[in-house]
Amino acid sequence: MTEFKNTERELHFFRMRLSVIGVFVFIFFGLLLSRFLWLQAYKHDHYAAQAEDNRISIVPVVPNRGLIVDRNGVLLARNFSAYTLEITPSKIEGELDAVIDDLATLVDIQPKDRKRFRREMEESKNFESLPIRTRLTDEEVARFTAQRYRFPGVDIQARLFRQYPLGQVASHVIGYIGRINQKEADKIDEMDDAANYSGTDHIGKEGLEKSYEKRLHGTTGYEEVEVSAGGRAVRTLSRTPATPGDNLILSIDIELQKVVEQAFGDRRGALIAIEPSTGDILAYVSMPTFDPNLFVEGIDQQSWDELNNSPDRPLVNRPLSGSYPPGSTYKPFMALAALELGKRTPQMTIRDPGFFIFGNHRFRDDKEGGHGTVDMYKSLVQSCDTYYYLLANDLGVDTMHDFMKPFGFGQLTGIDLDNERAGLLPSTAWKRAAYKRPEQKKWYAGETISLGIGQGYNSFTPLQMAHAMATLANNGVVMKPHLVKILEDGGTRVRTQTVPKESYRIPLKQQNIDVVKQALVGVTTEGTSSRVFANAGYVSAGKTGTAQVIAIKKNEKYDAKKVDERHRDHSLYTAFAPADNPRIAIAIIVENGGFGAAAAAPIVRQALDYYLLGIKPEDKIRMAAEKMDAANIRVAAKLKADHESGGKPKAVPKPSVVRIRAEHQ
Repeated sequence: MTEFKNTERELHFFRMRLSVIGVFVFIFFGLLLSRFLWLQAYKHDHYAAQAEDNRISIVPVVPNRGLIVDRNGVLLARNFSAYTLEITPSKIEGELDAVIDDLATLVDIQPKDRKRFRREMEESKNFESLPIRTRLTDEEVARFTAQRYRFPGVDIQARLFRQYPLGQVASHVIGYIGRINQKEADKIDEMDDAANYSGTDHIGKEGLEKSYEKRLHGTTGYEEVEVSAGGRAVRTLSRTPATPGDNLILSIDIELQKVVEQAFGDRRGALIAIEPSTGDILAYVSMPTFDPNLFVEGIDQQSWDELNNSPDRPLVNRPLSGSYPPGSTYKPFMALAALELGKRTPQMTIRDPGFFIFGNHRFRDDKEGGHGTVDMYKSLVQSCDTYYYLLANDLGVDTMHDFMKPFGFGQLTGIDLDNERAGLLPSTAWKRAAYKRPEQKKWYAGETISLGIGQGYNSFTPLQMAHAMATLANNGVVMKPHLVKILEDGGTRVRTQTVPKESYRIPLKQQNIDVVKQALVGVTTEGTSSRVFANAGYVSAGKTGTAQVIAIKKNEKYDAKKVDERHRDHSLYTAFAPADNPRIAIAIIVENGGFGAAAAAPIVRQALDYYLLGIKPEDKIRMAAEKMDAANIRVAAKLKADHESGGKPKAVPKPSVVRIRAEHQ
């Protein structure tokens, strides 16, 4: 049967479907139009700003770190620019180790570079750019640039690097910078000026680099840079320049520093030299020293182990944190206390039998049989222990504490370095606070005796000893010791003096100071250091000292040859010169060096010879050689004259190396 199509019906359904589709299309287009109007009209400003932000990148401009120079302008810390190959771990596609292996075919990457990179990854946030190789050569830069498309997340950056041109010289003064670790980053985030460290990778870790970090860092600038969709810089739109950090002009005389460090050789110890009238530290020596350049980009494990595990402890800042008994260098201050407090006059004498008995304990003098009749002058010139055992007993611990405190013993000096140690100036109040058990808290009278010769609980830093000697040389006027003499503004170059005036004055009678100073001159002219300072060319005042490291058993005589080298007595010497108008005051300790005149005083002699006369050790050797040459010429001339006259030549002694060495010493 034939079936006929209902054309009208099909047309009706078609029109209905078309209408429904039209309605949907209209609705969708309405929604699209509404969204378009929402984005283009209502949200125009918001998205325009966002688009502008995507187009413009704010790039921090890291300031040049301030320079560090000595008092004569010698450069001690400087900056230089170089290229660094850097990896941003969060942008690496694939295995990081594989990427580094591929990079190693273009750029020399050593195992130590990989270890340092891994360590810095652990200390840093993953999105940070970290160096895998620093200081690339031009050839390495060219090779990587040609293959850069293969390494997303890896790029070359131009960076400023810190360098210490003199290496190990004065390293404990200057310190060093290093990459910012996570702990330091968290601390920076809490600072009010955290934005100033945007783009900064390094921070001061030790020494003046740390204590003057904010002044050295400078002010970060910013650039508005137009970037492409791929993140490439197209052009710079605006720039706020960075302000360089302040320059530090130190009080240090780096040539004097070199002379002292060379004089120490491989011995351990410390020396501080201060200008009494200003508090300028002229030399700040801690031996042994280290090379701060090792730390700038992260020290390798082998070098770190050598420094950290060395029994000589080269990383210890001895003048600042080493604490030692002052030994007999304490006696001038004991003598001054006796005069000021009316316990002694210069003419009062004691009879020294070579010991002092207190209770059932025998305190021995260093000279067997004693020094005989001793007045104050002789007590210092010959360093009589018995005189000061008696004096300490007469004064008492608290009286000594109160007199010595203004000189800075056992007190923070306020030097411009972090982590200064206070040392220990004992008193009855200190002992009550320091110990727990009642029998420990009590101060026993016998404990006072050894304080008089700088032993017992007395323990001071070399910095404190030098500061006290400088104050004595300056007649009681106290100047704050400092390493930075002048701050030079990084932008304006305006200079500011760091310590423009005295701290305070100790009320001392000048006649009492003169008595002590006269005796200290006697030490160098006829006393314990007279041989060291013979024919010096200037008059100095000084005091030898020897400090015990380990206690000696009762009735046992100390013999350095029978004691382990690191248990031998410390050698100390304090001095100022010229005696009538002091320009320099010094304190030195040579660890386990023995008698003060044997190890410490000769180093001070070399320091004073250079600073006051401009004579270096090599100059003495040259002058001694010239003397020998002149003597040889005289001998040759005499022999020639005898030969020509036909007479029998007289025996002429041949100049010897032994005599040259004696003149040099």
